[in-house]
Amino acid sequence: MSYRSSCRCCAVLLAGLGVSYVISGDYAGWNGGLGEGGFGGLAIAFVVVAGMYLAMVLGMAEMSSALPAAGGGYTFARRALGPWGGFATGTAILIEYTIAPAAIATFIGAYVESLGLFGITDGWPVYLAVYLVFIAIHLSGAGEALTMMAAITVVALVGLIVFAVAAVGLFDPVNLVDLPVDTAAAGASLWLPNGWLGVWAALPFAIWFFLAIEGVPLAAEEATDPERDVPRGIIAAMLVLVVTGATVLVLATGAHGAAALAGSGNPLVEALGTGTAATVVNYIGLAGLVASFFSIMYAYSRQTFALSRAGYLPTSLSVVNQRRTPTLALVVPGLVGFALSLTGQGAMLLNMAVFRAAVSYVLMMVSHITLRVREPGMRRPYRTPGGVVTTSVALAVAVVAVIGTFLVDPVAAGWTLAVFVAFMVYFGLYSRHRLVAASPDEEFAMLDRAEADLS
Repeated sequence: MSYRSSCRCCAVLLAGLGVSYVISGDYAGWNGGLGEGGFGGLAIAFVVVAGMYLAMVLGMAEMSSALPAAGGGYTFARRALGPWGGFATGTAILIEYTIAPAAIATFIGAYVESLGLFGITDGWPVYLAVYLVFIAIHLSGAGEALTMMAAITVVALVGLIVFAVAAVGLFDPVNLVDLPVDTAAAGASLWLPNGWLGVWAALPFAIWFFLAIEGVPLAAEEATDPERDVPRGIIAAMLVLVVTGATVLVLATGAHGAAALAGSGNPLVEALGTGTAATVVNYIGLAGLVASFFSIMYAYSRQTFALSRAGYLPTSLSVVNQRRTPTLALVVPGLVGFALSLTGQGAMLLNMAVFRAAVSYVLMMVSHITLRVREPGMRRPYRTPGGVVTTSVALAVAVVAVIGTFLVDPVAAGWTLAVFVAFMVYFGLYSRHRLVAASPDEEFAMLDRAEADLS
């Protein structure tokens, strides 16, 4: 079973896909970290998380060049950690990609309400509309959807440029440190109003600036030259996102103040106040949110497809339509995501998605280290600079981030952990006995075992 389209992806299109996955994080969600750590705490968390993602992306670039299949992180972990590790990683990614669009849908609703469009004062019609429309577009074909995502992403990047130009004139450094200082907190200051613990609590919100870029390898089977294009695409996307994230963090906070932005649903618009620039950014902000919603929907369908094709999930989820896109793999997670969006709790959903993402990062970095140690002779067209030292840094920060999600919202993190455990029980009792040997990921594993036997 395959979903390959006649429209093939080059490195530029894959870089656009990586930016598309993440760009909504510039428009909304990140600002919750201001309430946790203040500007200084979120800025430190941003630097630490950016370093983690850069190290992780370099590790994923190597693994995607060696194992270019639609499973992405699941494929890497399956080869390195066996069926249990592969399923744990794939499930963590799938939960992340199912929850993240639900969070983004709530932010889209906030932008629509702020524009007063269609007289909407309750978000649920917006949530329903975006799920229906974009599932339908994805069903039209994989390559076609990727091309549309790239176009929307360009519009969203233009919106960030408009915002930056307008926000420079409003910038006041006093606004960066206008939160009250908790004098009882260790290390508290104007820059760190909640002390050093606030930096830790801000980590999940800093992750929102980059969350889902790890989905680029999911398009490996649609790449023109996956061994070359996937590494180039994911690294280029990461560099763009560092620049856009830093720009938004500094200028939005400096224009409107950390206290005012901390609980905002549309921080860039509020940072600009009223006027033409604010209206333009509001409309284009919808494009940024839609870009990530649209592209993460692509990612969850491909992750579901890969797990189903290998038998980890019911194989009916990997059936493709005449346009060679996996119908149920798009629809079923979409139904779950829509149900979650009805809570309207964007910050809670964000923390749930970040928790699962951080768990998957831990497993993927362990996979890279394991493959380097256990299979030093594996063909690697691209090799991670610094090798296991680089990915060990990403691993350490990811572990800290997992714990940090419990600091922000232990209930949300706990429920997400419970769902993950339920999936693992399902695998242990049922699906591990029904794996499909002919799937690419299982073939990789069989070849690995055969090579080990020969040696």
